[in-house]
Amino acid sequence: MEPETIRALQERVAGALPAERVERLGEWWLRYAPRCSWWAGTVLPHGDAGRDELERRIAVAERFYGPYGTAARFQITPRVCSDALDGLLAERGYRFDSPTSLRAAYTAEVKDRLSGAPLQIQVEDRLTRDWFETWLGVNGESGDVGAEWELLRRVRVPSGYARAFVGGEVVAVGRVVADCGWAGVFGMATLPEARGKGVASSVLASLADWAGAHGADRMYLQVQSGNTPAVGLYERVGFTEVCVYHYRVGPQHQTVSSA
Repeated sequence: MEPETIRALQERVAGALPAERVERLGEWWLRYAPRCSWWAGTVLPHGDAGRDELERRIAVAERFYGPYGTAARFQITPRVCSDALDGLLAERGYRFDSPTSLRAAYTAEVKDRLSGAPLQIQVEDRLTRDWFETWLGVNGESGDVGAEWELLRRVRVPSGYARAFVGGEVVAVGRVVADCGWAGVFGMATLPEARGKGVASSVLASLADWAGAHGADRMYLQVQSGNTPAVGLYERVGFTEVCVYHYRVGPQHQTVSSA
């Protein structure tokens, strides 16, 4: 996949996980999402630049996060970011973190491979309290309840919220957003007691159906490279790896440059 397409997908992700505050620094996006899952508040440092300009932008980013008491985090994607950026951040004491796989698939192929998914799923075009509470039951340690709810309420692209029921209780959820022919998959979460029963496959099948109905012939998602069960599921249904990116996380008590 061309770097321009990867960049566009990552910027779609930023729209699906909208930060409370966004500032542009050339081609970079500085994002702040207080009390939310940390990945919604990272720097998207897209585009190329020379060493002096990179150092200036890093300093500006550190000043952006400094008043919030938050360490700067940069999302580093080969061929999309400047080649020198990762090394510069390492020199400044930023640690390597969270290698992540960006994957894409054709919607029709995902639907075909999941045509025998065992459960019927309800998908609504709005956020519901039981969807959120189920997601929170799996991911609640990542951020503040109110802040996470408001993040989802800020999404401005068409969205589908899938819920899987067993015995009248929601046991798994997933979210999909449609944007310019692509559909992004987010928020996949299955309660521990429902795992290993094909529930996640059923949720994913319903998201693919929703994507197709909303004119998205391709889908994408992100998964941590070390999450073996999730990677296996996504590979089985047609999601192939586009790239691997990682994060650089600044020291918690960062010295903010005045450059």
